[in-house]
Amino acid sequence: MTQPITLRIRKLDHAKDLPLPSKHSAEAAGFDLCAAVTEPLTLEPMQIKLVPCGFAMQIPPGFEAQVRPRSGLSSKHGITLINCVGTIDSDYRGEVKVPLINLGSAAFTINRGDRIAQLLIAPVPLVNLVEVELLDDSARGEGGFGHTGRT
Repeated sequence: MTQPITLRIRKLDHAKDLPLPSKHSAEAAGFDLCAAVTEPLTLEPMQIKLVPCGFAMQIPPGFEAQVRPRSGLSSKHGITLINCVGTIDSDYRGEVKVPLINLGSAAFTINRGDRIAQLLIAPVPLVNLVEVELLDDSARGEGGFGHTGRT
């Protein structure tokens, strides 16, 4: 296991009563994010809304934060992120917000403090891009987009 990193979090005024992101089991990968809405927010089917979480953070250089859907909301209600997985860069200092979409068939209401997404912190390697004329061959080659069949 690697050494823990420090993630500095600043609660915003409209969320002083809400908990910080937290893990709900010892081996959970993600921190649950709560909705910092001031009144109930209803998502109609196929509607997208940006839901505030009430905090800003300072991610250490060399890391990113990934915002992911909660499996229970997705599988039971069709509530997910419009961009599937969102990336928060280490130089962003604004409020964390979650772009939710309702893919379900019924309206869904989000209340203050509801857990709406997960936050994972992941390393980002330094990468040098090098333009070349040819790439090395591989067994797969240029095949993609389901070329290997259904299984």
